[in-house]
Amino acid sequence: MLNILTLLMTLALVNNLSANDSGLFSTVISDTLVQVKKDTIPQSLRDTLVTSSPDTVLQINNLPPYITLAADSVLHFQPAINKQGKYFWYLRNAPIGLQINNEDGRITFKAAKTYFLSGKLKYDHEYKVLLGVNKPNRPDEKIDTSFILLFYTTEIIPSKIKLSVSPVVSIDEGDTLSFKVQCETGSFPIESITYFSNVPLKNPSLIRHCDDEFLWHAGFDFVKDTDSGKVKIILINFIGSTRFQYRDTTTVKVIVRDALNYPLALQVYQAEVKTINRYILELKYSFLQLDKSIKRVKNTRTIFDITSSATALSGTIMSTSADEGSKQLGKILPSIGLSIVPVKEAVSPQRVYDQNQASLVRTSIKRLEYRLSDNGLISDRDMTILQKTNQLKDEIKQIQLQLIDIPIGMNNSMTEEELDTYFNSPKVMKKYRLKH
Repeated sequence: MLNILTLLMTLALVNNLSANDSGLFSTVISDTLVQVKKDTIPQSLRDTLVTSSPDTVLQINNLPPYITLAADSVLHFQPAINKQGKYFWYLRNAPIGLQINNEDGRITFKAAKTYFLSGKLKYDHEYKVLLGVNKPNRPDEKIDTSFILLFYTTEIIPSKIKLSVSPVVSIDEGDTLSFKVQCETGSFPIESITYFSNVPLKNPSLIRHCDDEFLWHAGFDFVKDTDSGKVKIILINFIGSTRFQYRDTTTVKVIVRDALNYPLALQVYQAEVKTINRYILELKYSFLQLDKSIKRVKNTRTIFDITSSATALSGTIMSTSADEGSKQLGKILPSIGLSIVPVKEAVSPQRVYDQNQASLVRTSIKRLEYRLSDNGLISDRDMTILQKTNQLKDEIKQIQLQLIDIPIGMNNSMTEEELDTYFNSPKVMKKYRLKH
């Protein structure tokens, strides 16, 4: 330090000397040269003192805040600082492929496309890279800064339409088709979506933009009897367009299967059951009328039989009497009893036909009641409801043909409970039970 001060003082004295003081000037220079020759200051420190001031702050002069690179391009960047000498350069948080020369700070990078295809690097993603430089023998003389590295591609990536269902979808009549129309965004996003199908659809939802939901309800009358295999195939094409009229099309194949319209089938079944129950009540009333008619004829014939028997018995008793008048009357009374028999047949003939009709009506009632019980629904959604409805229809049609000659009617004076009580009474059941 003393040698440096001596050098500075010598230079100041030389500048202040006049031309006539040449002797003094020579003496000072001579002494100074001797002193400088004996100086031991390192050359690197002397260069630093000459070129820069000790108070200068270390900084990077040419570092841009943003560096953008295209795919498959090469980066060569040489940062520069405001001081000379040996410094150490380093990077932190650097993406894959970015390298730096620790001695001179040269930054190199080759943005290979394989980095982006493998997912190690991404387009349009800001990578914040930390750049630092310091002096090895002076740790306090350093600087830490950063810059943004951004990659872009000149390749046009097409935008595509992606549906949230598989390309082939199967549904039944009465079901609702529902899926989202999604977009895979490329270089230019899809701004509008339209669609069309090979079969007219009733009340489908509108699809105009990405992520809209497509909804369509397949009615029970959609599949016709003339369709092959009881199925109908629908092809729905979705077309997406960008602002530059680039289009992408995707297709979904919908197979609609013929299915049972259960609500309607249930209404038909309930209506058929109601018709049969009504017909059973009418048959019970007809059975009641036939049974009463048979009972009246039977009572009348019984009266004739008792009268005939009583007359014959009275004649037999009176013929044994001692009175001649009584004997003669006793001989006449049996013939009177015999003459009552044809009168009985004429007044109250046997109702064998009515008896058979009453038995047939009662058998038909029991058969219909059994069919109703056998074809009852076993669950809230019995899939055999059509078969059961058809069996009930066939059964009631067959019975109506068998009883076509029997007058069927209904008397409102009797309730359903009264008819059931009479029909299921022990007396009637004993009278019309099957005899083995």
